[in-house]
Amino acid sequence: MTIQRKKLGRQGEDAAACYLEKNGYTLLRRNYTCRLGEIDIVAMDRDVLVFVEVRSRSSENYGLAQESVTVRKKLKLRQLAWQYLKAEGKTNRNCRFDVVAVLFNREGRVKRLEHIEDAF
Repeated sequence: MTIQRKKLGRQGEDAAACYLEKNGYTLLRRNYTCRLGEIDIVAMDRDVLVFVEVRSRSSENYGLAQESVTVRKKLKLRQLAWQYLKAEGKTNRNCRFDVVAVLFNREGRVKRLEHIEDAF
């Protein structure tokens, strides 16, 4: 991954975290990592544990950001979430998977942010 793509990804995660907090979510973890991979954001929405996948784009030339969450990625996120639940002793929690899609303009500012609750 290029430095530019990493920077864009980090900016998208920052924008998503700020948006979620402003909308009443409690952030528990950012960039939770285990041997299986990484979950961008783990948060609480009232009594629901939410695993958030953040997708960032600098243009829509290659489709919408949320369209890039493939079946394979969804499966991996489910496995990561289960690992998180086991590690934290929270296997009996209600949980869901959200996607936050962030589109940036040429100046690097957020042009559009879309939050898709219960995305999969």
